[in-house]
Amino acid sequence: RAEGADEIWFTDRDDIVLEGGSSNAWIVKNGNQLQTHPVNSAILCGVTRLTLIDILRKYSMKLIERAFSVSEALQAEEAFITSATSVIMPVVSINGQRIGGEGAGPVTKMLREVFYSVAEMDLL
Repeated sequence: RAEGADEIWFTDRDDIVLEGGSSNAWIVKNGNQLQTHPVNSAILCGVTRLTLIDILRKYSMKLIERAFSVSEALQAEEAFITSATSVIMPVVSINGQRIGGEGAGPVTKMLREVFYSVAEMDLL
């Protein structure tokens, strides 16, 4: 927090991103390819992560459940986190290096809109 961070990503000894302190980590590559770490003993499943994966599959969006490194995240077009409290929030920088443009990228914005519209429909 002293360096302006709202969340931290935990990594393993090979610099693979595991998860956030209270979130799951995602990156966007090649325009619309979403990537997140597969569920295993290194990460928590995350209810928001599962919901987003269901949405991605329902809308036939490109999902890759594969681990990614910090260097891959730094090269990504966008990065974001999912959590029960923040739902879908952009990651604007990693280790002080900006990711994408200012604020949330177009894929992150679209995912938030779809997530909330699906949640709203489920309540009706």
